[in-house]
Amino acid sequence: MAVLEPERAAAGARSVAELDEVITGCRACPRLVVWREETARVRRPAYREWEYWGRPVPGFGPGDAAVLVVGLAPAAHGGNRTGRMFTGDRAGDVLFRALYDVGLADRPTSTRRGDGMTLRGVRMTAPVHCAPPANRPTIEERDTCRAWLVRELRLLRPTLRSVVVLGGFGWQALWPALAAAGRPVPRPRPRFGHGARVALPAVDAAGGPLTVFGCYHVSQQNTFTGRLTPAMVREVLTEAARAAGLR
Repeated sequence: MAVLEPERAAAGARSVAELDEVITGCRACPRLVVWREETARVRRPAYREWEYWGRPVPGFGPGDAAVLVVGLAPAAHGGNRTGRMFTGDRAGDVLFRALYDVGLADRPTSTRRGDGMTLRGVRMTAPVHCAPPANRPTIEERDTCRAWLVRELRLLRPTLRSVVVLGGFGWQALWPALAAAGRPVPRPRPRFGHGARVALPAVDAAGGPLTVFGCYHVSQQNTFTGRLTPAMVREVLTEAARAAGLR
C-alpha cells in the first residue's frame, strides 16, 4: 500500500517489524521516488542482471537492539539495489567488517537481503530511507522522513542504550527525532565530531539512559583518504557496545 503521510503511517506501527514493512511503501517525497525508481530501471552496467529493490530501505537488525547505528541514506547502487541498509557498497563493507571484528555481526560481509547475515544486539537505520541524487537529501526530505525514525526510537526505547551516528547529517537529524520520541536532549545541541559522546538520562522505567556516539561516516571519501580507519570504527563500536551492556 502506498504511503503518502509518514507521520500517520508510522504511528500505527506496533512493532519494529511492522514499521519496516510499512516504510517500504512510502511515496511521500516525489523527487526521491523518481530517482530511486529510475536508478532501479536503468541500473549500473556492473549490476545489469540484478533486480533492484528500488523502494525505501527499512532498518536492519533485531527489534530489541541495544545499539542503533544511524547513517545518512541508502546508496543508489547499494541499499537501493540490495534492499538492505549499508549493503552493496564499499561504505557498508567497512562497517560490516568492523561489526564482525568486535563481535556484533556473525559474518564480515553483507551482500543482499536474505543472505543470512545476523546482527547481535545492533540495528541499523537512517534519517532518510530512499536513495537521494548525489547522496544529498534536501532538508524537506529529511524532515518528511523523520516520523519513521521517531517511531523507531520509540519502539526501541525499552532496550536501546547506545546510538552510533555516522556523519554530521545523521547527527543533525537525530536530535530532533530523539526529542520527538520523548528523550530530553541538551541545549544547545551537541556539536558533531569523531569520538563525541553525549550521555542522556533515563526517561522513565520503560526507557533507560542513552549514550550517543559520533563517528565519521564510513564513506569512501573518508576511508580512502585515511580520515577514518577501520580501527577508528572498531573503537567507537566497542565503546557503544560497552555502554549498552553488550559483550
